[in-house]
Amino acid sequence: MGDLMDHRLLTRVALHNYKSIAASDTSLSQISFLVGLNSSGKSNFLDALHFVRDSLRFSLDHALRERGGLNDLRWRGSRNSEEVGIRAEFNLAESQGYYAFALAGKGRGGFEVRREECLVNQKDGSEPHFYRVQCGEVIENTLSIPPAAAADRLFLVSMSGTEAFRPVYDSLSSMAFYNLNPDAIRDLQSPAPDDLLKRDGSNIASVLSSLAKHSPDFKKRIDEYLSKVAPGVFKADCWRVGPRETVQFWQQNSDSKHPWRFLASNMSDGTLRALGVLVALSQGAGNRTTGQQVVGIEEPEASLHPGAAGILVDAIQDAAQHTQVLVTSHSADLLDDIPEDSILAVVAEHGETRIGPLDEACLSTLRARHFTPGELMRINQLNPEPSLSKLQASQLDLFGPPL
Repeated sequence: MGDLMDHRLLTRVALHNYKSIAASDTSLSQISFLVGLNSSGKSNFLDALHFVRDSLRFSLDHALRERGGLNDLRWRGSRNSEEVGIRAEFNLAESQGYYAFALAGKGRGGFEVRREECLVNQKDGSEPHFYRVQCGEVIENTLSIPPAAAADRLFLVSMSGTEAFRPVYDSLSSMAFYNLNPDAIRDLQSPAPDDLLKRDGSNIASVLSSLAKHSPDFKKRIDEYLSKVAPGVFKADCWRVGPRETVQFWQQNSDSKHPWRFLASNMSDGTLRALGVLVALSQGAGNRTTGQQVVGIEEPEASLHPGAAGILVDAIQDAAQHTQVLVTSHSADLLDDIPEDSILAVVAEHGETRIGPLDEACLSTLRARHFTPGELMRINQLNPEPSLSKLQASQLDLFGPPL
């Protein structure tokens, strides 16, 4: 990978009692690969960010119900605190700061936002903006007349109507996360007005149509990468089937004037997933309305031939020129094309997830070229730096100025 411009939205994420993650404090790069064995907790880290997105874009109640409620969200080994907490430090075009909140249960299966804070430091040196809410009461804020707060809602949603906090809300609520399903991509789809790809790819035909109209350069790049992953296939577009639609693939044959056309129902899982990954990677810049800056993809290499790993990394690097990309993976083939500073090792110890950059033993081995990252993974020797991954809850302060 070459040098990348720093377009990170998220610079640091801290989690407390979130699913299998008792405590984590993680710095993110422009491209971050969370790598580890199955059930190590990689997906839980991405889901925490997805939870923030859903809570802001829809509602906190909706986001909790989608995950089975607060009790299912909370780390089962919690002894000292019943709270679930998330902190995201951000870097926007004109400001930087942090957003954090902590949730706790309330009688009869209810919940409340125990504490919520947001700090926005303007890069032009003007006065910062800040608020702090506790249990539905605004304790501190820089607005003369703040909107009303509620204990079961995130205050940032109400503050999104103000000039100072709107960019924070827009960016965090527009993050996109994908766990692509070839069957959902293959099925006939109802036309969708939304040009954002759904989590499983089930509206991909409409998104391709929108990209072709409004972002032809990105659509062209998708076709170029697709032709490398699936030799002979040179284009994918939307095809109407009565009131429904699907994806149509174009393939070269000996008669170049009349290429073959195949509908998604006739394509392999690998080709469909590859297309889904490429479209997902285009969302950060291809979307014309939200300007979203984070795309997270779970196991983009699934169902792909190992030889396509390098092509996939090239596509991710290309996307990272305009979007922060977060990836979960347990593919040794994919890792051999990843620089060491983009790798976050994820391990599970006694049911608790540890996340961190590679430890010194791994880094020394890689720099001496004794092993590649993929080879270390095959022998289960990709380990996180202990001092950064083995945190106690008492060491984790979700609130306060950015580090």
